[in-house]
Amino acid sequence: MSGAQTLTVRRLGVDDEPEVLDLLTTAMAGGPTGSRTSDFFRWKHRDSPFGASPGLVATDGDRIVGVRLFLRWELQLGDARLRAVRAVDTATHPDYQRRGIFKTLTLQLLDQLEREEGIALVFNTPNADSRPGYLRMGWQEVGQLPVRISPVRPLRFLRGARAASAANASGSASAVAPATDVRPVRSPLPTAAEVLAHEDEVAALLGRGAVPGRLHTPITPAYLRWRYAAPPGLDYRAVAVRRHGELVGLGVGRVRSRAGLAELTLGDVMVAAGDTGAARAVLRAARRAGVDHVALHASPGSEVARAALAAGYLPAPGGGIGLVANPRPGCPPDVLDSRSWRLSLGDLEVF
Repeated sequence: MSGAQTLTVRRLGVDDEPEVLDLLTTAMAGGPTGSRTSDFFRWKHRDSPFGASPGLVATDGDRIVGVRLFLRWELQLGDARLRAVRAVDTATHPDYQRRGIFKTLTLQLLDQLEREEGIALVFNTPNADSRPGYLRMGWQEVGQLPVRISPVRPLRFLRGARAASAANASGSASAVAPATDVRPVRSPLPTAAEVLAHEDEVAALLGRGAVPGRLHTPITPAYLRWRYAAPPGLDYRAVAVRRHGELVGLGVGRVRSRAGLAELTLGDVMVAAGDTGAARAVLRAARRAGVDHVALHASPGSEVARAALAAGYLPAPGGGIGLVANPRPGCPPDVLDSRSWRLSLGDLEVF
């Protein structure tokens, strides 16, 4: 292992979980739920409908000092399914940094998956600190996925946004609550679990949806239950729109306190093909979630994007979420063009 000759790399095992959680907490704090729990780790890495996450660890004797996990994912393009992974949880103990552990674990795991499983694509949304490291290892910029905001309480939203901007500019988080602020927010919306329990009508709505001609996550009732009904420690709510008793629109998202503001991160909005009216109804109803603002990402040209424009959702400050990818053999040639993707905030947040 270059730069760390005394260390050993091996596959992540189930018995490594407690030590890995401690390492992730040491390196990256508590994550989206505020603490690194076994329940959340197993939901994310063991119970995914796409399969258990592969991982590697670096050890110094019996001590785990580095970890790298890839989250299995599937993307659909037309009738074809693309096997992919997402570069997610990685950590190096502070005592072992600058020894090449991050790069070694990442490249070895990528090589292993390509040889053993024929993975066609790796993608992720790194922050500004980790993006340069990925680019040096061969990842490439796809582009910014735009986020739109609908202020529900405009004056409160503006005060919070200004405070967050000032804190970011000064390099201090003391002026506002941290970006990962897990204080509960009261919401009148039903839980996602309650709405998604009506599996037949959810499946019927999904069956009437358009199949995007771009890379997207294949949405099924089972996926929605895992993604929005099962995550421990996260508060997912749902908006259901009906006409004459029939479910015609469904929105699901996370209610949380972030940077001192109550936010609904609208993960997925599902409507029948061409039904922009139902999408507008979902976006309007989302504003009644008891929050200061609603955030969503809508791919240009989609029913949700047209509805967001009509409903007055504004471009969020900061430009959006940066997507990077590492295409492997068998990957579609235009995967590095952001116009080839149709993701949602549900595909991006939490992971």
